[in-house]
Amino acid sequence: MAFDWTYFWQSLLTPSPQFLNGLALTVIVSVVAMALALVLGLLIALMGRSRFLPLRIFASLYIWVIRGTPLLVQLVIIYTGFAAAGLFRFEDVDLFGALIKGAVQAAIVGLMLNESAYISEIVRSGLESVDRGQNEAALSLGMTPLGAMRRIIVPQAIRVMVPPLGNSFNGLMKSTSILSIIGVAEMFQIGSTMSASTFKVFEIYIVVALYYLLLTTVWTLAQTGIENMLNAQAGLPRAEPVLKRLFGLRSRRAAVVAAPVLQPVDAA
Repeated sequence: MAFDWTYFWQSLLTPSPQFLNGLALTVIVSVVAMALALVLGLLIALMGRSRFLPLRIFASLYIWVIRGTPLLVQLVIIYTGFAAAGLFRFEDVDLFGALIKGAVQAAIVGLMLNESAYISEIVRSGLESVDRGQNEAALSLGMTPLGAMRRIIVPQAIRVMVPPLGNSFNGLMKSTSILSIIGVAEMFQIGSTMSASTFKVFEIYIVVALYYLLLTTVWTLAQTGIENMLNAQAGLPRAEPVLKRLFGLRSRRAAVVAAPVLQPVDAA
């Protein structure tokens, strides 16, 4: 079957309203799930640093279970498993005039739980990157532990956390493609429906891939802007240029400096 260039360009440049709705739902689910995961991940990270042993054990178990099981399995358990067991069922709700389907709610909850386990580790490593002496110095000056965390530790740790958090959000956006398994009409499922009805499989999925690439590229630009802003506030050099991040472009001088130098080994 020949590649239908006309259909391809039409789908890419003038996508159908159905496809645009799927694209919008992909972005909304990603942003909402990431925002909730940041809050939950911070709580889990703080629980892991708590003086109380039960909280530390709970945080460790949470991270172990969530990171050790696939997202796809977690989604099916949350949406289908709980309903089949009679424990909980996600029902459609009307929020400020907008109908939010049960599958979308389950998708946000599943992505939030999965992502929060990884974010808690990013937060933990970011907080531990700040020298403990700074916290002790802040306490010796009369600050409360919460004040020292808010005014001394967190501002420094955020700069360390932003790059991995940005990569985490990039991965989350791409993970939305598996939400079709529970019936969420995001971009990938819309593409599947279109390919099934037109038999333009190759053309449609290339269009879907290009739109995912567009989303992650836009986020890379935004992430670079955030890092540059934080570095400017801290008086540090600018972050890696966008072209270097996207295409790995490096100057010849930098490549020469970075190249390892092999030294001859003298015979014994």
